[in-house]
Amino acid sequence: MSAHTRVLAHAKAVLPDRVVDDALVVTEGGLITHVGPARPGAVPAEAIDLRGALLLPGIVDTHSDGLETELRPRPGAEFEVGFGVSSFEGRVRAAGITTVFHGVAFESHNRKGRTVDRARRVDAAIRDRAASGAALVDHRILYRLDARDPEGLAALESCLSGTTAPPPLVSFEDHTPGQGQYRDSAVYRRWLEGTEGISAEEAQRRVETLVAERDSRIGHREIALGRLAELAALGRARLLAHDPVTAEEIDVALANGVSVAEFPTTPEAAKAARARGLRVVAGAPNILRGGSHSGNVSAAELVAAGLVDGLSSDYLPSAPLAAALLLAEQGVVALPRAVALVTSGPASVAGLSDRGELAEGQRGDLAVVTVDRGWPTVRLTVTAGDQAVPVGVRG
Repeated sequence: MSAHTRVLAHAKAVLPDRVVDDALVVTEGGLITHVGPARPGAVPAEAIDLRGALLLPGIVDTHSDGLETELRPRPGAEFEVGFGVSSFEGRVRAAGITTVFHGVAFESHNRKGRTVDRARRVDAAIRDRAASGAALVDHRILYRLDARDPEGLAALESCLSGTTAPPPLVSFEDHTPGQGQYRDSAVYRRWLEGTEGISAEEAQRRVETLVAERDSRIGHREIALGRLAELAALGRARLLAHDPVTAEEIDVALANGVSVAEFPTTPEAAKAARARGLRVVAGAPNILRGGSHSGNVSAAELVAAGLVDGLSSDYLPSAPLAAALLLAEQGVVALPRAVALVTSGPASVAGLSDRGELAEGQRGDLAVVTVDRGWPTVRLTVTAGDQAVPVGVRG
């Protein structure tokens, strides 16, 4: 057996259409070369005995904002970007995620400390880590554009300077209170009260000030969306419509080259996206919490209706795996479909056809999982980029 070959035996392997209770999976040179039953006499002595643990494809996360918290865990406590990227990837890998799209916000007016200069630095650090040969996961970028920010659009265009296959993900967003995620501005006001510890009256004044300031730049929305449509047509971006509310918004998105509806806030928007051939992403934390923290549609309801292609971590790296297994445990969908929502589904959202399934020829990105007291524990994560043969696994 070569140093680049792994044999995992006696796993409960989740395939796209079924579960193999006693499976043998082999990877060579970063690719899966065999998936099948662990027949007596066919398991080499060097195989890692998984003792009945779940074996899943590596999780693909198309929207992770966790790096922001890693870089700035407390107000005023800012860490160097390179350190933050390498530190956060450890959390990601520990959650079974092998491909992560870091949300990088291109906006210049944000109370969370997001700036265009910061976006450029984070973008450069992620690219540097991805190219280093030392990364523990496949680092990619979800470019998040504030629809009303001309400076953000200009900076984003400079980062999308060439074509790649598949094109990078770009999310078109407008978080102005009164629409999208915060279409009920009272939700935004209550969020300010809780996070800032201020009175309802002060929070309301801030909401009104924010809306007035952003309304002064509302004309840029159409300019930005038009330019993104041009980039999509040139193969320089794969567009996501963020927090769509109505079927009309989906129609506008489709007319401008959007491929994905990300976090639809209503059943109407999700149904319209599905009917028009867009892929749909929902938030895994919504599944775990039993609903949206903003009072929007339940992601579990959308999954049950067959309206979701992928679940993303949003802000919690451990959420996708836990959400998938919870959906299967509750009987919302069968286990293979639940796992697909965090593996092959998100891969298709991102245009990545080389990962997300336990199938020959796919990338050798794998996660070994046990379920303890109802919740998953990732025992081992393997990526196509790993070079060393992993040590054994304890069940």
